[in-house]
Amino acid sequence: MDTTTAPPNNGSSEPKPSYTKLAMRNMVRKGGKSLRHFFLTVSGLLALMVGLAYLTR
Repeated sequence: MDTTTAPPNNGSSEPKPSYTKLAMRNMVRKGGKSLRHFFLTVSGLLALMVGLAYLTR
C-alpha cells in the first residue's frame, strides 16, 4: 500500500502542492471512507453534548 501523498519531484520547477490541496485530493480519492468517518465523528460529538447536557441539567 502506497502511503505517499505527493508524486515524487523529478526536478520540475513546479512548487509542491499545499497541504490543503493534498488533503482535498486524498478526500476525493477515499470519498466513502472520509464521509463515513465525518458522520461518525459528528454523531459522536452530538451524543457527547447531549449526554453532558443531560448530566448537568
